[in-house]
Amino acid sequence: MYELKTKENDSSVIEFIEAVESPRKREDAYKLLDIFTETTGYDAKMWGPSIIGFGSYHYKYQTGHEGDAPLVGFSPRKAKISLYFATGDPDREKLLESFGKHTAGKACVYINKVADIDENVLKQLINESISFLQKTYPNP
Repeated sequence: MYELKTKENDSSVIEFIEAVESPRKREDAYKLLDIFTETTGYDAKMWGPSIIGFGSYHYKYQTGHEGDAPLVGFSPRKAKISLYFATGDPDREKLLESFGKHTAGKACVYINKVADIDENVLKQLINESISFLQKTYPNP
């Protein structure tokens, strides 16, 4: 059986951010921590060794694979900052058009720094992602 590696844990979010090598990335991580906390109303939790997540939901795919994941989150990685939003949300693409300088994968949106993006659009992306996931995976 597949074991999910990215689980919520009790590691310190602040200690994780303090360990970020780049001073600018560390500063951006604190700014994102404030934005995500204020926007979601959830406390930040570590998910796995490097994702700061907010809230959680339980998913179950048609394949039978299931698990828990944060509703939204971010990770100040070495190369870029990864932002985690819902996959499959049709409204995400429209919001990303006015988001600012970024690249997007299936699950992540990557930015170099917070100054490159529109913080109001970030808040919309956070709220849209949470709303989409809570509709798609209602709590039993």
